[in-house]
Amino acid sequence: MASIAGQPAQPARIPHVDTGPKGLLSWVTTVDHKRIGILYLVTTAAFFGVGGLEALMMRVQLARPENKLIDPNVYNAIFTMHGTTMIFLSFTPMVLGFANYFVPLMIGARDMAFPRLNALTYWLLLFGGLVLYFSILASSAPDFGWFAYTPLTEQPYSMGHALDYWVIGVTIISIGSVAGAINVLVTVIKERAPGMTPGRLPMFVWMSMFNTMIIIGALPALTAVQALILFDHHLGTRFFDPSAGGSAILWQHLFWFFGHPEVYIMILPLFGILSEVFMVFSGKPLFGYVYVVAAGAAVALLSFSVWAHHMFATGLPYWEQATFGIAGLMISVPTGVQIFSWMATMWGGRIRFKTPMLFAIGFIFTFTIGGISGVQFALAPVDRQVTDSYYVVAHFHYVLMGGSYFAVLTAIYYWFPKITGRMLSETLGKWHFWLNMIGFNLTFFPMHIVGLMGMPRRVYTYPNVKYWGDINLLETIGAFILAASIIVFLVNIFRSLKGGEPAGDNPWNAPTLEWATSSPPPAYNFAQIPPVPIRSRHPLWDLREHDETPRPVSGGATAISCVSAGVTSLSTPQLATLAFIASEIVFFGTLITTFIVYRTRSVSGPGPDVVDVPRTFYFSIALWASSATVWWAGRQLRQGKPRMFRLWLVITIILGAIFVYGQVTEYQAMYADNVKIGRNLFTSSFFTLTGFHGFHVVCGLLALSTLALYAFSGRFKNPKSRAVEAVSMYWHFVDAVWVVIFGLVYFWTLFD
Repeated sequence: MASIAGQPAQPARIPHVDTGPKGLLSWVTTVDHKRIGILYLVTTAAFFGVGGLEALMMRVQLARPENKLIDPNVYNAIFTMHGTTMIFLSFTPMVLGFANYFVPLMIGARDMAFPRLNALTYWLLLFGGLVLYFSILASSAPDFGWFAYTPLTEQPYSMGHALDYWVIGVTIISIGSVAGAINVLVTVIKERAPGMTPGRLPMFVWMSMFNTMIIIGALPALTAVQALILFDHHLGTRFFDPSAGGSAILWQHLFWFFGHPEVYIMILPLFGILSEVFMVFSGKPLFGYVYVVAAGAAVALLSFSVWAHHMFATGLPYWEQATFGIAGLMISVPTGVQIFSWMATMWGGRIRFKTPMLFAIGFIFTFTIGGISGVQFALAPVDRQVTDSYYVVAHFHYVLMGGSYFAVLTAIYYWFPKITGRMLSETLGKWHFWLNMIGFNLTFFPMHIVGLMGMPRRVYTYPNVKYWGDINLLETIGAFILAASIIVFLVNIFRSLKGGEPAGDNPWNAPTLEWATSSPPPAYNFAQIPPVPIRSRHPLWDLREHDETPRPVSGGATAISCVSAGVTSLSTPQLATLAFIASEIVFFGTLITTFIVYRTRSVSGPGPDVVDVPRTFYFSIALWASSATVWWAGRQLRQGKPRMFRLWLVITIILGAIFVYGQVTEYQAMYADNVKIGRNLFTSSFFTLTGFHGFHVVCGLLALSTLALYAFSGRFKNPKSRAVEAVSMYWHFVDAVWVVIFGLVYFWTLFD
């Protein structure tokens, strides 16, 4: 590691570095968080390029009215793949790529908490993306929009395998995203260097942590609702078929419960990047650090309360429109707090208008335009006037493209020297910025105008209405200028990689720990942990100023530290298991909500009275008793009694198997009476909810059986096995979920 001015001489304690495979194979087998971060960034950039080409194809088709260049069915497929690519394969995993690379560096860690899981998340992303795009080769490209509104995705409107590819691909990506989020969350909580208290965390780390919480709380809901639509296709259920009593509106509720937080999944970590950039290029600490952290937490929380403002035109009751409208207005407040913090940081600072700063300032301009129109959509009367028009398209792209895209470019120009050891050209960077600003605003701002003129969105062509064609042609020209800016950007990257100016360790004079190591960083990140004394939020600026005096931590940060003390006392596997359980709560919450909605809505056929409450209660006792036996098994292990541990572990497995046997025989009896999953809405929701729980019980039994194999082979030498603790926590959760399900599905029938 290169020396840093002002850092006291310390003996280097460099860890052992694995000398494994070389060349391309080393990238395939890597568990180094930096390489995995690069794989994320390169892959998502490639998918962004594909999505951009799809956007250009749509703009060419829409350049003139009544254009017949692209077949409408092909256009629908391009439209769907563009949205799916940008949302699931580009911006969402791209922010996880930045977190993969920089979170461990910024907190003074050597790697992620779970390196192998980290590698798995990348391969799930790549595999899910390949599944989605294989649909094109299989002539089954999804063509129903990235939101997959029902009944467009129901039979007979969707008869092929397009939905299957979409559901499977997105589900694989979602599983990887949740696993990656858990890994980042645990890493921040458990792997921080000494002195890196919560009140000293870099803002990017805070926002990445809030982002993981949104992912854990939102993506499982999407996975659950995708399972329901897949069952509609293949198991005969009719969850979203209005002709059978199902509800297309329920799909929108469940989808947008994920969909609106997804906006903040893509943007919140980038807020953290912008906070770092404004601080560095203004030459002063971030204004209102604690308030910005609180604003990020508020955005994460409120993002789950505004989903139905996408649905004001669906006939929601007035009280619901008012509630979600107020929530939509409220979430603009913490977002505004962060923007005002950046402006206050620049005020009076020694601003350096380097390329990262230009893109950061451009972000404020474009994102604010999108935010203002977003506030308008929170007002139900305005929303109903412009819904499904190009005004919505303009808003959406000013928030995501003008937000995420500008912030991603800010991050690339800022961190490229650290990743590669080379500087990007400032001249080409400024050309890129101005072409990007002109192209972006020329593409998307006129959409506000044509939208107010009545042009609907999601159409492959349009009539020759006065001015519509001219405005769309202008938008298409802007799109090609935007594409030209990307070409300039790529030229800049390739030229810099080949012979760019050496960056040095800290070319921007930044204060955070990722700049305390060489560029690019070595495999072990830091020769010593912590790499420099951490006495404040700006450890490298402290060295520059030779400031040896510990700086006080604000009251807000002290409160944060107190709250985090209990969490950090958990072991790493326990914390990861708790985060996984949180995601499972959302998954089961979605299925339970569906069951409650459909419990008595079947137009005919069997209802809640067909369940056998006494019989189910008997085999439920076995499952609930297994919580006590697994706890007792763990206690025996802690007391140094391996034989008793093995005995009670086997008893736990037997009790769980009794429950599974009881559930299987219950299904057999119901099917014998023609009570099948596709019979009506009640049976659909009943078998789905209880079946998924049974699947989780089986997974728990597999985990317990693995523990038993290890126990009988004598591998549990430590009486405080973290694996046993983690599996026990999961098993307790499975048992607790059955308490809720039994109460709703079985016990409730006693009062009907």
